[in-house]
Amino acid sequence: MSDVDTPQPVTSETAPTQNASHPLPVVAVWARDLLVGLAIAAFIIIFLYQPVKVEGVSMMPGLEDQERIFVNKFVYRWEPIQRGDIIVFRYPRDPSKSYIKRVIGIAGDRVRIEHGVVYVNDNAVQEEYVPSEYADARSYGELAVPRGTYYVLGDHRNMSSDSREFGPVSERYIYAKAVFGYWPMEKMGRLR
Repeated sequence: MSDVDTPQPVTSETAPTQNASHPLPVVAVWARDLLVGLAIAAFIIIFLYQPVKVEGVSMMPGLEDQERIFVNKFVYRWEPIQRGDIIVFRYPRDPSKSYIKRVIGIAGDRVRIEHGVVYVNDNAVQEEYVPSEYADARSYGELAVPRGTYYVLGDHRNMSSDSREFGPVSERYIYAKAVFGYWPMEKMGRLR
């Protein structure tokens, strides 16, 4: 006899058994992943980003009529509204309508317009987003922006209903910041 043991077959009681004839486990995994994906997408759309369609020409040339953009509905819970932000808000005279405009003045600012040039706290605002063909040469007297409100203007100044007409917008009407354009494709990118 020899001192070497003969190998014994190894069996495992915990080895998984594969049964190719039952696709149910694969379908269940796919269904679970699909439901999780839909839940995440719904959370993002409901609480963070929402696709919207721009209607009107008041923000041309930056945003054109029928352009599609994403707005962030959560950002102002973490950061303050700033000059230059493009915001979405309920129209003060009819809260069932939404408007999109650019923030020019924040609470405490003094805003005036002289022959189309916007001054904030006696400093002329450099507005490269307003081409000369969209400018408005009218003048408006100085206004002190009250606490909890924002002075907003459309970029297409001679075709915009904005704070020159309806006054500063209350913070409670502002619900989103326009952040990204996605259609048409040639204009895809972050909004400025």
